Formats: sequence, C-alpha cells, structure tokens
Amino acid sequence: MKLLLISNSTNAGEEYLDYPKYKIQAFLGNQTVKALFIPYAAVTFSFDEYEKKVSNRFREVGHDLESIHHFMDPVDAVYNAEAIIVGGGNTWQLIKMMQKRGLIEAIADRVKDGIPYIGWSAGSNVACPTIRTTNDMPIVQPDSFKAFSLVPFQINPHYLDANPDGHAGETREARIEEFIEVNPDLYVVGLREGTMLWIEDTGIELIGPRNARIFRKDQPPRELRPGDDFGFLLK
Repeated sequence: MKLLLISNSTNAGEEYLDYPKYKIQAFLGNQTVKALFIPYAAVTFSFDEYEKKVSNRFREVGHDLESIHHFMDPVDAVYNAEAIIVGGGNTWQLIKMMQKRGLIEAIADRVKDGIPYIGWSAGSNVACPTIRTTNDMPIVQPDSFKAFSLVPFQINPHYLDANPDGHAGETREARIEEFIEVNPDLYVVGLREGTMLWIEDTGIELIGPRNARIFRKDQPPRELRPGDDFGFLLK
C-alpha cells in the first residue's frame, strides 16, 4: 500500500493545503494523476466548493481530481479511480456518508490493491481501524465506528500538548490515555500540526518539523522525530 496521512490541511497564516503540496506532488509521482476526491467531511460548505479548493492546489503541482459526488455510481467510481483523496472536516459525517454509499469496503480494497491514498485530518482518521481517536463532535450517528483499517494503529490528528490557561478539563493526552486503557492492543499516534506519515509497503516515515507522540498501554508516551524508526507501528 501507499499512504500519505496528513495531520492538518493548513498551517496558521498559510493558504489551504500549501505546506503539504510538494509532498503530495512527490507522493503521486511525475506522471499526472486524476484522483477521486471524497468531500463528505464538509459540513458548512458545499461539496462543489470543497472540490474547487482542493483541485486548485492539486493542479498547482501537476495533478488533478474529481469529486465522487458527481458520479451516479460512487462504488464504480472508486473501483476505477487512479488514487483516492479523502479531505478533512467532520469525521462522523464522513464515515456515515461513506457507509450509506457502500464505500468503506470498496475504498479499502482499492488501496490494498496498491492505488495511492491521501488523507488529511478526518481523512487520516478513517485510514485507521476505527474513528474513535477523532477530535470531532459526533454531529451524526454512523452505523459503526469501523473505518478502512489500512493501518493497524490509530491516529489523533492535530495533536496538542498544551492545556490552555483557565481550562480545567482533560488534556488531549489524558483523553488518549483513556482510549489505550480500554484498547490495550492499539498504538495511538499523536500527529502534530504540520506533520504527516508517508507509508509505502512496510516502510513508514514521519515528515515535518515536529515530533510525533506515541501512546500504548503500560508504556510511557514516546516522542519520535523524523528519521526515527516507526516500523513497529505496522507489525
């Protein structure tokens, strides 16, 4: 498989998808790819708007895409896709709409067959076994929390260390510790802003200016930096 799992679309003060655009270009290769875009995580803006915003950035680096909402048969569109792109937004709506259209198994099949997969934020969440480490409010109720299971670990995108002044609630780390307490066999990767995981076959690489924080029950959280060995996550 070939996966590019990005924490966030946009860094503060930058244009949309600006910081990962050249990694996206390299990931898809020198030959132009017309990918299939899954916009279902959009809630407060239209799928057409989302498609336009993402396609503008992809064209800038020599690639193109078309949104799945234009196709009469979305499953057929998946099985004919050259690559799959899943955008961020609300993970709960994303998974519910994919379930309703029968896309979970179809997308997983195609990516496991070798076509490239790129996701950011919610799109990274759904590459995991479940969506249970999303940060999003459950604005809709999906049939199941199960996702594509393209990787055997969970991702928490937009991972933050900070506990804001005056906030007496749980930190992000505390929430993840609750998760691993009742899911002791799963690793969780806290993927900080501006970083991504490039996974190809049995190789996995952290890209970006920040470390990733790795959680597992009965193990102290670990800070791994770009260049460190992440291969244990795929075993």
